[in-house]
Amino acid sequence: MDYSLLKKLCSIPATAGDEGRMTEFLLRYFSENNKHFKHTSQVISGPGFQEVVIAVFGKPRTAIFAHTDTVGYCVAHDRELVKVGNPKAEDKTLLQGFHKGVLETCELRVHDGKKKSGKGDSKRKKQGKDEEAGLSYKAPVRFEPGTPLTYVPKWKESKQYVSCAYMDNRLGVWNALQQAKTMEHGALVFSTYEEHGGGTAQFAGKFLQENFDVQQALISDVTLVSKSIRHRKGVAISMRDRGIPRQQYVRRIIELAKESGIPYQLEVEKAGGSDGLALQDSSYCWDWCFIGPPEANYHQPGEKVAKADIEAMVELYALLLREL
Repeated sequence: MDYSLLKKLCSIPATAGDEGRMTEFLLRYFSENNKHFKHTSQVISGPGFQEVVIAVFGKPRTAIFAHTDTVGYCVAHDRELVKVGNPKAEDKTLLQGFHKGVLETCELRVHDGKKKSGKGDSKRKKQGKDEEAGLSYKAPVRFEPGTPLTYVPKWKESKQYVSCAYMDNRLGVWNALQQAKTMEHGALVFSTYEEHGGGTAQFAGKFLQENFDVQQALISDVTLVSKSIRHRKGVAISMRDRGIPRQQYVRRIIELAKESGIPYQLEVEKAGGSDGLALQDSSYCWDWCFIGPPEANYHQPGEKVAKADIEAMVELYALLLREL
């Protein structure tokens, strides 16, 4: 399986709230490749959709949701950094951001403890404004306040694994683009803001229900390696996390996976969320299920995923799009 497109996706800076470069890439990708797909799609984006991209094939019954944003950092004042989402990088991790139109690198500094208390700190505490204290950057340039910073991508590929920053969720996006090559009936939703509260998944879901009567969703994302969910044991089918999808729908997916012989493992968690949780919180009834491979080094620069699990993901999604 060719992972060159995944490598490219991992290199595009696009933190939550700043997904424009990913949107531009996706629109260009569909413009250049639609004619090569087995079935052409209707691509919906532009005014009123912010950075969301939706591709509709034939008469869709099921939609794949894949968020395009990543975790990262935002430059504040005096070289202080504020988290975007929940990045987990260590001290001296290399970051990158644009300064006067040029992509510059810098070094993350993680300081011990909180800032020394000062005037106004008690008020800031009440307002929840001191939670990001202890992060800064070191660089020869001074970034403008508000500049997004992301991990410097370092792609590694072996016989069994691929590793890079932002497998979460460029792998989910890549999987959706793999399905586009052969999809006859279905929809792809490339959502935004998932890493920092979500929101546009609900908007896209409303649009699909009202315009195409789509009420089933597959959440194309990655989960975490744990003592129960392992590398090279198959794609993970989540039965629940912080949200609980309708179990009749989930059981149908498990039944199809079992009959197919595609390797899978069942995940049951009490925490975590995704675009599926956003759909569940909407005013529309959705059947949804999170399906994705487990990764090591969650929200760190070297997120690592097994190729066997990725291949199982692609196979299972193709099956579900046909059978659901």
